[in-house]
Amino acid sequence: MRSAAASPVVCGEEREVARSAARWLALLESGDASDQDRIKLQQWRDSCASHERAWQKIQQLRQRFSGLPANLAMATLDRPAPDRRAVLKGALGLAVLAPSIWLLSRQLPLDVWRADLQTSTGERKRVQLADGSSLELNTASAVNVDLGVRRLTLVRGEISLNVPGAAALTIEGPYGRIAVSQSEVCVRLNENDCRVSVVSGVVQLQPLQGPALTLKGGEQISLKASGAGPISAFDTLLPGWRDGVLMAQNQPLGDFLRELGRYRTGLLRWEPALETLRVTGSFRLDNTDRVLSLLAASLPVEVQTRTRYWVTLVPSKTASPKKSA
Repeated sequence: MRSAAASPVVCGEEREVARSAARWLALLESGDASDQDRIKLQQWRDSCASHERAWQKIQQLRQRFSGLPANLAMATLDRPAPDRRAVLKGALGLAVLAPSIWLLSRQLPLDVWRADLQTSTGERKRVQLADGSSLELNTASAVNVDLGVRRLTLVRGEISLNVPGAAALTIEGPYGRIAVSQSEVCVRLNENDCRVSVVSGVVQLQPLQGPALTLKGGEQISLKASGAGPISAFDTLLPGWRDGVLMAQNQPLGDFLRELGRYRTGLLRWEPALETLRVTGSFRLDNTDRVLSLLAASLPVEVQTRTRYWVTLVPSKTASPKKSA
C-alpha cells in the first residue's frame, strides 16, 4: 500500500501540520531514519505548500535553538503568532531540561508514526482496501498494509477487518498471526496481550507459542507471549466503536471510564469510591465531554474540570445514589 505521505494530501490544520513537521524532525535526528523515510519526507513537503512552510519554520527554529530538543521546537511552532515571542523566551528558560526532554524525544513511538495507516486519540478511520476488504481503525491505532504478500501488521491499538473473499489476509502482531478469509474479526492490542474477537465466519490463529487453532463467529481469545488463553464467548457490545458508540451493560464505572479514557486526550481520573457504580447505556464517542455530563446527571458523581485536558470525577455531595446511567 502506498504511504499516506505519497498519496494526494488535503492540507490539514496549522496545528497538525506543525506537529507533523516536528515529528519528521525528531525522526531524522533519532538516527533511525531510512532512505525510504527521507523519500516520504520529501513527498510530504511537496504535497502541500503549508507542509513546506512548516518544515522551513522548524528548520529555522532548530538552527536558532540548536541545544533544544525537537519537541520544544514543536511547541513553539504550534502556538499562534501573537504568543510566539513569549513561547520562545519560555523555551530558552527550559534549556536546563533539554537532556531529559531530548531523551524522551528519542523514545517517540516512531514505528507508530511511520505506519501506513494511523489514527490519533479520539479518531476513527475506515479504509476500503484494493482487494475489496474493509479495514477500520479505532482510536490511537496504527497498522501497516502490504497487500502484495496479503499481510497487515498491527502496530498499536485496535482494528476491525472484514474480508469477503476466499483469499486470506493475515494480521501479524507481537503475539502471533490471524488468517482472515470470508470473515469479520476485531483485533485489539493491549499492553500484555492481543484480544481476537470473531464477529462472523471462521479464522485461523497461530499463536507465538503453542499449536494453531480455529476461532468461530461469536468466539474470542487472548494471545500472549506464552500462548493462547481459553476461548470464550464474544461480547457483541465490544465493537460498538465501529459505529461511534461506547456501549455498557451494567458495567462497573471504573471499567467504563478506563475505556472512555482511550478516546480522550489528557488525564481522566476518578476517586476509588466510584469504581463499583454501575453503568448501562449507549454513548456517542464524538463528544466525550457530553458522556461525562450524562454520567453526572445519572449517577452520584460530579465532574471537576481543571482544564480541557485534566478532568476528575468525584462523589457527589448532593445527588441521591442511582445504580446506572
